[in-house]
Amino acid sequence: MSEKFNKIIESDTPVLIDFFADWCGPCKMLSPILEDVKSELGDEVKIIKIDVDKNQALAAKYQVRGVPTMLIFKNGKQLWRQSGVLQKDDLINTIKSNS
Repeated sequence: MSEKFNKIIESDTPVLIDFFADWCGPCKMLSPILEDVKSELGDEVKIIKIDVDKNQALAAKYQVRGVPTMLIFKNGKQLWRQSGVLQKDDLINTIKSNS
């Protein structure tokens, strides 16, 4: 996963990573928001969901202590980080400001 993950975040398109867990209520609230963001922005952003229970090493590498935690990468650099749920418009504005 790590090699594949590194290739994904090297993209020159913003990549939003959503660290989530199946048992997490706020994560379930965030999921349809992310779908709306993707349908509105299309190819302007890549959205990747990572289950922290199945990818503990990756979650540890990025010091994910709570879920949901979202990170935005571009060209391999982490540009933004947020724990908790954001509304669609706030998330779209954040992605666009990190494009």
